[in-house]
Amino acid sequence: MATLTEHGVSLWLDDLNRDRLTSGSLAGLVAHDHVAGVTTNPAIFAKAITGSDAYDDQVRSLAVRGVDTGEALRALTTRDVRDACDVLRPVYDATDGVDGRVSIEVDPRLAHDSDATVAEAEALWWAIDRPNLFIKIAATRQALPAITACLADGISVNVTLIFSLDRYDAVMDAYLDGMEQAHQAGHELSLIGSVASFFVSRVDTEVDARLDKIGTAAAARLRGRAAIANARLAYRHYERVFSSPRWEALEAAGAKPQRPLWASTSVKDPAYSDTRYVVGLVAPGVVNTMPEATLRAVADHGRVPDDSIRGHYDDAQRVLDQLRQIGVDYDDVVRTLEDDGVAAFDTSWDHLTNQLAESMRTGTGT
Repeated sequence: MATLTEHGVSLWLDDLNRDRLTSGSLAGLVAHDHVAGVTTNPAIFAKAITGSDAYDDQVRSLAVRGVDTGEALRALTTRDVRDACDVLRPVYDATDGVDGRVSIEVDPRLAHDSDATVAEAEALWWAIDRPNLFIKIAATRQALPAITACLADGISVNVTLIFSLDRYDAVMDAYLDGMEQAHQAGHELSLIGSVASFFVSRVDTEVDARLDKIGTAAAARLRGRAAIANARLAYRHYERVFSSPRWEALEAAGAKPQRPLWASTSVKDPAYSDTRYVVGLVAPGVVNTMPEATLRAVADHGRVPDDSIRGHYDDAQRVLDQLRQIGVDYDDVVRTLEDDGVAAFDTSWDHLTNQLAESMRTGTGT
């Protein structure tokens, strides 16, 4: 893992639960395995809270106090994220705020409501009250103004569920808008952080399924190539935006770039190497967030190149061109992935809310 960090990749853990915090597991990963940040999402919290008795005492206390289910769920999740922020705080200080970040997502049911997203982000920012917090906001078209508004107010943002290059461009533009407004409002730009979470493996899952339906030899040869190609081209877009005069003016005022974060980097198809979405996306200034199993796989047998993105742009563009020529509609793929991603987080949140409500009603644990 040291090799990855030497090549400019920040390693973040895509997982959090109370057992990790109380056992010292997270602290150990930070101290010994180069983990420099943590990401969470509704599915992670659903698994954490329903799969452990570590939350039972707090659930019973919330029930006795008559707290409604929504606020109870926020109390559970914000406690974990606040404690994780404290574990990562030394990393945050040592890297001048670049790493050491912990992310919490706004209620996914608000993904298409910008005003409600901003209100929720402000409430989470206030409740957790840690400088190394990231508020995760989905990159839906309707939520783009919320990204700008939060940054303009000095709230650090992890923009999530990015699948398309066009939407990524819009996200970076929202970031620049927000930072310009923050500067005009007198905020210290060096304290405002942001990453753009570009999803990887889910692209292959969706595209491969479409290629299998096409069923030709040419289609078979394109299996497993879309996700990395898409992400590599995203990095080219990042290089272009963050070398522009507009960005240079913000950088001179103290702003830090909005780094690309490779999300969904665990392999879904067992036919593929379990390290492919890590070793295939190495370049300076990126974040790769992964579950512990992927982290261990990379440490055990990952062959990490100096740079596996730059120098591959032409090949990446050819892959997307060939997919289009063979009948895979890129715009439909990324639209489907965004809709499915938001819906999946909605389902996880609803399931967790319902189970928590029942636990609070009966006085039992989750």
